[in-house]
Amino acid sequence: MLLEIRDLHTYYEESHILQGISLEIDQGEDVCLLGRNGVGKSTTLKSIIGWVPPHTGEILFKGQNIFGMPPYHIANLGLGYVPEDRRIFPRLTVRENLIIGAKTGQKVMGNGWSVQKIYDWFPALKSRDSQKGAHLSGGEQQMLTIARALMGNPEVILLDEPTEGLAPLIVKTVEQVIRDINQQEVAILLVEQNMRVALRLASRFYVMSKGRIVFHGTAQELREADEVRRKYLEV
Repeated sequence: MLLEIRDLHTYYEESHILQGISLEIDQGEDVCLLGRNGVGKSTTLKSIIGWVPPHTGEILFKGQNIFGMPPYHIANLGLGYVPEDRRIFPRLTVRENLIIGAKTGQKVMGNGWSVQKIYDWFPALKSRDSQKGAHLSGGEQQMLTIARALMGNPEVILLDEPTEGLAPLIVKTVEQVIRDINQQEVAILLVEQNMRVALRLASRFYVMSKGRIVFHGTAQELREADEVRRKYLEV
């Protein structure tokens, strides 16, 4: 198994946010974490990447326990993270934002990601090469954030609400980008609130409620789980 989370507990001060989360993702999979607002989905990703240090549990990446490691170390091992709020550098150009995503001393080998390969895959970014990040549209900023994560040549990408706040046409573009990345054998752990989008992208699903996993199954099993959808997903 490429990435395994075992009995993860995370706190924000005295608030017990993650209450024994366990999940796994293998090479080339696209797995989705679903749930309503405030149930701990984003905290799960932040705990994995080390932005919010978990209290107890195990996080195994290729068999190595990365629990408690600093985020930069985790990223260097091969995990990429695309935060919900994008966090591009608004005063840097598109190219400069991409270069920052590359690992120090990294040599691009074989099918590795370079600025040129990014521009081949993201022609909209190529046309904005010298534009400052602040001047990009919301969809372009989202693509830049994903592309910047790819520059680190990750084996797993943690994607937090990549379609949030985007126009329907741009959502379709971002969906296709995610599919294309997944076809390059990059595993994806996707946090998504839009179940329709999620069902078009992922093959396996975890549903969260109040810091716990309450459902795990395939896309078909989720479609058939009427009570789970009604109780934990539908507004």
